[in-house]
Amino acid sequence: MKVLRSLRFRRLLPVLMLCLSLVATPVLAQTPQPQGPQAQSMIPAPPRLAASSWILMDAHSGRVLAQHNPDERLPPASLTKLMTAYLVERELNSGNIAPDDLVPVSEKAWRTGGSKMFIEVGEQVPVSELLRGIVIVSGNDASVAMAEYLAGGTGPFADIMNQHAARLGMANTHFVNPTGLPDENHYSTARDLALLSRHIIEDYPEHYRIYEQKHFTYAGIEQPNRNRLLWRDASVDGLKTGWTEDAGYCLVASAERDDMRLISVVMGTGSEEARAQETQKLLSYGFRYYETLKLYDQGAVLNRPRVWGGDKNELRVGVDREVFMTVPRDRQQELTAKLDIRADLTAPIAAGEQVGRMQVRLGDEVVGERPLLALEAIEEGGFFKRLFDKIQRFFTNLLGGLFE
Repeated sequence: MKVLRSLRFRRLLPVLMLCLSLVATPVLAQTPQPQGPQAQSMIPAPPRLAASSWILMDAHSGRVLAQHNPDERLPPASLTKLMTAYLVERELNSGNIAPDDLVPVSEKAWRTGGSKMFIEVGEQVPVSELLRGIVIVSGNDASVAMAEYLAGGTGPFADIMNQHAARLGMANTHFVNPTGLPDENHYSTARDLALLSRHIIEDYPEHYRIYEQKHFTYAGIEQPNRNRLLWRDASVDGLKTGWTEDAGYCLVASAERDDMRLISVVMGTGSEEARAQETQKLLSYGFRYYETLKLYDQGAVLNRPRVWGGDKNELRVGVDREVFMTVPRDRQQELTAKLDIRADLTAPIAAGEQVGRMQVRLGDEVVGERPLLALEAIEEGGFFKRLFDKIQRFFTNLLGGLFE
């Protein structure tokens, strides 16, 4: 079985032990849990922030490391534009639009209040410029222009935003417009915005570099990115600020250090400086006390259970995507893994079919679950092969029952 590297060489041994334990028995495997005082490390409680709601999430594993009112519905202000930009990026990747496509600027887009990119009525502006205007300087005018171009208007575009929010699991989000301008039916949560940010980073990484740009110039007007952490912390490379009177000062940020990427969402602080400082507290806590381990590569074979009645006797079982786990520092040795594979696997079995689950624990806490999939198709064997397997399975089950 292929053993994958941990994020640092000193972590290789516990991950190797985890992988070897999975091979120990054919269906269920569990690593032994270490005993004694070295099995524990001391981690303080997460920081308390001067904010209405916040969350800290590992971008690779999805594990939440700190939270406060993460599902409280709040006005997201310009954090809304994360979804607006995500949909533009999705259309670019699908080939439905191109970066140099020219977007006409309507009077409605030009008149939209709040932060602006300063486009003019009747202009033809490239999609790539409008996307930068949305992300870097939070242009309401650019957001409306793109909404009209993609969906024919801000209302239909909001419908598309809500459909994608549902698809991404943003259960407590509802959009009314692409800008975040106030509306009582326009709301989101810290958890939902963290989920959306994770998709922005993972789904369209080729566009993510836009979020770290510190300045944007259009029509001779240079404007700074309002995310102050881009200047203060070299590990921070996104994502978006927001402010309205009702929402307060908000910030969704992401940072990467030593192959560990964190996403923080802070909503409802009292000033631009406060949202930067409170975000820095969250990120510092996560990087100081946690680490992310890469356990398996996409397609890693974790087991080869017996298959009955097939053209092959064994099935390669594994995972269809990379598996990351986020754990407190110096507790990697407490990781235990258990494979629960369906009993009496019988052909035919389709490639990609779920045949079990893997559960990873840190001590008594479940820190991850993943489906176990067939990594290949197993077709039915010939008549005599199926007959022989039926006889063999009968005696195998019989003898197994006698010795239980």
